[in-house]
Amino acid sequence: MSKVKVISLGGSIIAPDKVDTPFIKDFYKMILNYLEEDQERKLIFVCGGGAPARMYQSAYRDVMSDLNLGFGADHQAQDWIGIAATHLNAELMRQLFYSYCPEKVVTDPTSDFVFSGRVLVAAGWKPGFSTDFDAVILAERFKADTVINLSNIAQVFTDDPRKNPEAAPIDSIGWKGFRDIVGHEWVPGKNVPFDPIASKKASEIPLRVIMASGRDLDNLKKILSDQTFHGTLIGPHH
Repeated sequence: MSKVKVISLGGSIIAPDKVDTPFIKDFYKMILNYLEEDQERKLIFVCGGGAPARMYQSAYRDVMSDLNLGFGADHQAQDWIGIAATHLNAELMRQLFYSYCPEKVVTDPTSDFVFSGRVLVAAGWKPGFSTDFDAVILAERFKADTVINLSNIAQVFTDDPRKNPEAAPIDSIGWKGFRDIVGHEWVPGKNVPFDPIASKKASEIPLRVIMASGRDLDNLKKILSDQTFHGTLIGPHH
């Protein structure tokens, strides 16, 4: 098993409506214990935007519509605003793990940088690329075998459970089956468990992705320790 693991920290976990400081304190303590148990372990955090992204994007749309300039809110502009929010969340995590993370926040996973510490923190890159895609690129680059995707959903379902009462939770699924569920095209703001372009890339490496509830830290501990966990395993061997 690789000593490097990637944790994609959804913005809804870091800042659901404001920064969730009680959760971040507990997360910090758990991660510290994990790193101290084995000096060879390394972690890459990829941070989402959460409430700051939504709040500033909404403000931009409101101002644009009030000004009535003859053109509407620009999708790419909203993307850049959302990306800036991921940078803010990532800088918070980087400063907390400062003694383990000598590198600056990574804002381009393809750029020339080193991973000299034991924690690396990354954020959004550019419009058209989600933080899911950034996580997959970094996993490939640093030979991580697993991306742990922590969000506000505990498992992937066969369909949207809010719309389809017959939708069932999935414990494990292959990449082909998963890509049939999420589709093959990236649409900004599309609400899928793991974005289609990132899924395509992950299936080619091939990479394991674990979808799990971000707030269940006992469960995260099990995932990191390769124990039985609650979530959905997406991978090449199913």
